[in-house]
Amino acid sequence: MSELLTYSALSILAVSFGVGIVVGLTGMGGGALMTPALIFLGVNPTAAVANDLVAASLNKSVGAAVHARAGSPNWRLAGWLMLGSVPTAAAGAFIIDAIGADDDQTTFVKTAIGVALLLTAATYTLRSYLNVRAARNGRVVTTDSPTIRPLATVAVGAVGGLLVGVTSVGSGSLIMVSLLLLYPTLTAVRLVGTDLVQAVPLVLSAAITHVIVTGVDFGVLVPLVVGGMPGTYLGARIANRVPQGIVRRGIVVVLSITGLTLLGVPPVAVGIIAAGLVILGPVAWSLLRSRIGVPEGVDLFAEKRDLDRLHQEGRP
Repeated sequence: MSELLTYSALSILAVSFGVGIVVGLTGMGGGALMTPALIFLGVNPTAAVANDLVAASLNKSVGAAVHARAGSPNWRLAGWLMLGSVPTAAAGAFIIDAIGADDDQTTFVKTAIGVALLLTAATYTLRSYLNVRAARNGRVVTTDSPTIRPLATVAVGAVGGLLVGVTSVGSGSLIMVSLLLLYPTLTAVRLVGTDLVQAVPLVLSAAITHVIVTGVDFGVLVPLVVGGMPGTYLGARIANRVPQGIVRRGIVVVLSITGLTLLGVPPVAVGIIAAGLVILGPVAWSLLRSRIGVPEGVDLFAEKRDLDRLHQEGRP
């Protein structure tokens, strides 16, 4: 038994280090990658969600503190998001607990994570498309304080919080793309800073209730934290040397395949879909690039901050 625990801890350490590198490279939230990875390593889905949320609450606090000191968050916007997200995120653990027996909870969480991963892949792709289209059309406006839409913002927070509370996935994807749609003039640094700051109480409230209901497994949590932090640091250091577009497109494919697998899609069908994404994906992107008139030097999966800079240089 001790050998199995040691092997599991080493596996989680290695995977969390790898996921951390991807997070550092792309800035993408780790929950979409780490939670399903824990499930495939044999961790119970409810325990995977609980431990990943606790680890995320620590990691996000560090990033949020950096942005807060730099004055980048839009605090009013973050406040409206928190008003919607914190209560629904806290409800996630109780919703899972109310499902019934352990087997029913496991099935429910795996299905919810599968749906969340497919939604994340779709919103991540949409986010990239919106970024590039805005830059191409010359609509990148550096506004730090856009007009706030309270009801819509609270609704976004509520939906995003519920998704995170149940699956630990979504704080860095669904909410981010929703902010892009609601506030297209918000500058990149404000967008990232606001999302990080609002994510801290969101994830923390979800983590607390999951610890109360499910508990925490230090054999899972410690490797998550120990492996994730240096991985994220390394990824951030080498980000400028790695082709971001290829990594991000690969992440979308991985999220789609993983989501379909968790939803119980037969392996043969998943394999066919994966081959289609790998083979036809570049063709689809090329057609889309031609349609919206994006030059070859601009990647459709570039981040908003990169596109702001490119637009200022007059490249798109």
